[in-house]
Amino acid sequence: MSKTSPEQNKALVLAAFDTLFNKRDYAAAERFWSDKYIQHSAHIEPGRDGLFNLIRSIPDSLRYEHGPILAEGDYVIVHGRFSGHGRPAAWIAADIVRIENGKLAEHWDVLQDEANQAESKSGLPMFGDRFPA
Repeated sequence: MSKTSPEQNKALVLAAFDTLFNKRDYAAAERFWSDKYIQHSAHIEPGRDGLFNLIRSIPDSLRYEHGPILAEGDYVIVHGRFSGHGRPAAWIAADIVRIENGKLAEHWDVLQDEANQAESKSGLPMFGDRFPA
């Protein structure tokens, strides 16, 4: 179990995601992700290099927004939206991250294309309080 608090772990994940996905600062991002990073996503090649290479292959217009974030022990779950990646719909994600020694050590995700208002059977947006433009 980590010696960091849930609040510190949440702040770490948000800073890491902003640094990599929004700022695209790979050198700084290396300080957030373990060099032994374990990737469970079906969409991303193994390790930290797999993640960084995926982001390098996506247009610079990529943007990440976070919604609710929860932490317990060494685990953080964040609800987010990835937009500007060159596909017709943004991705809505639930990212689960395990923290070890102050770095992101392991990752799982659930990704889904964001539904617009016409596609939403519930009539509610998947992220935030309004549908995408």
